[in-house]
Amino acid sequence: MIQTFDYLTLLEPIHDEVMGAMERVLRSGRLILGAETEAFEAEFAAYVGAKHCIGVSSGTTALHLALMALGVGHGDEVITVSNTCVPTISAIELTGATPVFVDVRDEDLMIDVDGVASALTERTKCILPVHLWGQGADITRLLELAHRANLPLIEDCAQAQGTLIHGKHAGTFGIAGCFSFYPTKNLGAYGDAGAIITNDDALAQKLKRQRMYGYTRANYAEDIGMNARIAELQAAILRVKLRYLSGWLARRLQIAQRYVDDIHVEGIRTPFQHPDRVQSYHQFVIRCQQRQRVIDHLTAHEIAHGIHYPTPVHQMPPYARLVRHPLPVTERASAHILSLPVHEALTDGEVERVIQTLNSFELHTGA
Repeated sequence: MIQTFDYLTLLEPIHDEVMGAMERVLRSGRLILGAETEAFEAEFAAYVGAKHCIGVSSGTTALHLALMALGVGHGDEVITVSNTCVPTISAIELTGATPVFVDVRDEDLMIDVDGVASALTERTKCILPVHLWGQGADITRLLELAHRANLPLIEDCAQAQGTLIHGKHAGTFGIAGCFSFYPTKNLGAYGDAGAIITNDDALAQKLKRQRMYGYTRANYAEDIGMNARIAELQAAILRVKLRYLSGWLARRLQIAQRYVDDIHVEGIRTPFQHPDRVQSYHQFVIRCQQRQRVIDHLTAHEIAHGIHYPTPVHQMPPYARLVRHPLPVTERASAHILSLPVHEALTDGEVERVIQTLNSFELHTGA
């Protein structure tokens, strides 16, 4: 079976380095917020081109902390999308604010900037675009809109390690960029972890306090905070994997380009490629007119798949109450999207098998 995620194969060539990093932490005498966390923060900040990186316990926590640090709370509204993973919305609600859903563009299924403009109210406190699947939202227009409205912009970069827009890394455009290092991500820990990047000195210091109960010294809080620290073990593991990330991303791009160039099937649409953006292809998402038949075809040839995501958040029971605006593109796309294997552990033979299997699919027209 060709898998959509295979961390065991990827572990093999870095096994000794990972074990050495873990051993180093265990023998250091410091398991929380030690030298590994400090080093990883510096290295990841340098990688994305940001001034500060604050390691936290998950991508959800990164979003929650960033919103909280900007004063988002009860009575406020945060504009975002519904074609995302639930954590984006959970983080907003954890602050007490209300998520406001806008639709996405049919071209690339990224947030519709015109929809954001229409959704602004006097209660809007923040704009939160999602760089879904590593594609990259239309950040230039979003920033222009945010500046005109005097609103901060936080980027959800959970799936965007390696995504470039106009040559700059996703997450470096807004006041903060929030990353997840969940194991399936392009840069994944062996457990939960996340980070916030920012170029704002005061915000960085506040976030560092808030991830540790708001402490400025032992058992003394000057801010409202929580336990949101990255684990020292995960920071050490991420330092190892960060050294390999550029090569892994290059392999993903190579696989994705082969799919784009060589998959030619009626009823199947490959991802839109913006000339000003380098996608990191956390997922390679096609759109199928007859998705279940495509799934059955792939499964019969022992090729795994994913759907990211089959149900828009606004159609889930806890969040249906939040719907204010029609979301036709979001709803239509959710019935058609399908993620193909694209990870760096795939062999050339496996990539060819995916292509040939899809190209052998025949669309039923109903004639």
